[in-house]
Amino acid sequence: MPSITFLGAGSVVFTRQLLTDLLRFDDLPVLDIALHDVDANRLEVARLTALNVARQLDREVRVTASLDRREALTGADFVINMIQVGGIDATKVDLELPAAKGLKQTIGDTTGIGGVFRALRTFPVLSGIAADMQEICPDAWFLNYTNPMAMNVWWMSKVAPDIKTVGLCHSVYWTVNDLCELVGVPLEGTHYRAAGVNHQSWLTEWSRDGEDLYPLLRARIDADPDLQRRVRAEMFRRIGYYPTETSEHSSEYLDWFLRSDAQIERFRIEPLQYIAISEDNVREFHEAARLLEAGEDIPLHDEGDAAEYAPQIIHSIVTGTFREIHVNVPNHGLIDNLPEGTVVEVPAGVDAEGIHPLVWGSIPAAGAALNRTYLSVADLTVRAALEGDPELVRRAVLVDPNASSTLTPAEIWDLCDELTAAHADLLPKELGGTLEGPQ
Repeated sequence: MPSITFLGAGSVVFTRQLLTDLLRFDDLPVLDIALHDVDANRLEVARLTALNVARQLDREVRVTASLDRREALTGADFVINMIQVGGIDATKVDLELPAAKGLKQTIGDTTGIGGVFRALRTFPVLSGIAADMQEICPDAWFLNYTNPMAMNVWWMSKVAPDIKTVGLCHSVYWTVNDLCELVGVPLEGTHYRAAGVNHQSWLTEWSRDGEDLYPLLRARIDADPDLQRRVRAEMFRRIGYYPTETSEHSSEYLDWFLRSDAQIERFRIEPLQYIAISEDNVREFHEAARLLEAGEDIPLHDEGDAAEYAPQIIHSIVTGTFREIHVNVPNHGLIDNLPEGTVVEVPAGVDAEGIHPLVWGSIPAAGAALNRTYLSVADLTVRAALEGDPELVRRAVLVDPNASSTLTPAEIWDLCDELTAAHADLLPKELGGTLEGPQ
């Protein structure tokens, strides 16, 4: 009986989606699902969600729920991580406090000052998870969905290199899905691959029946002034390859867009967008709780929608079914024009033997140059936490293109001081917080 542990299972909407995808694989054996969260109310809703999904899909599962992480990890073959340290309150601080100083972000969970501080409060919990896994389930796969993706996978590679860690993000798939719709080509039958860093990979292979689909995209954009006012279309025009994250999120990786109100208006960017998204997620949680309490079924996504990567990985390893996905892993000879040991996003084959990242070679030179800027932010953030050096936190934000295009170095230092104080109960003591040791 394969055993799957969900950490942060109180992210009920995502838990529901992953379980639905898993249980729709009718050739999987009975699954042992262990749910963990630090919030008892959310954990109970997650437990009821799992039972409801299984009943709707007429699948037998064994569901347990525990506030004790170590108990939930016992016997795990796969550990799916989707924690959000600090929840929506911390997210609002990450976005609103910088905005009050003139620094605009859209999502703020992966790069920039928001990504840096989210990473710093997530690292201590990851260290605790890693220590527990090394003792309790050392052979389990650690499947990470938590952002900032590259920084979190990088951290795990430093504190627990023996744990089989991969980062999972569906942005490559949804980018291709949307582009196929845009140019009027069915997604089914297309061949696509991308490589780079999470949320800034470059779609270098995109074809159908041997025909390169990029000329169709260029023609579509050239003919539509409205499309030309999208961040990703502008990046495509200037770099030559399409990036694999939404325009809103892509905008904060660069210094081209959020630096001025004129650019924000021209490219129709919505600063602080993630606050509304987070509030929608909270409303979805409460609606799911209401339905379950009333004895009603929660809605499941359409069967035709693509399964998330974690269920696909579990299915491939358990059944031996080969498939190709995209993963985030340390760069050990995978992309030769990005720094060794950093975390990159590449295609990977999955089968009964595990996950096999593709040795890619070089990505487009201009794309690699932009990737290296983000990897510098991530590198300094990881070093800051490893060395307990608050100055490196500030230098990480200083080299972020969006932050440095808006604020002076002195203003960045002051803002980091304020964010440190605001997040003190979630940050390590050596970085100005109050936490001691892994969590």
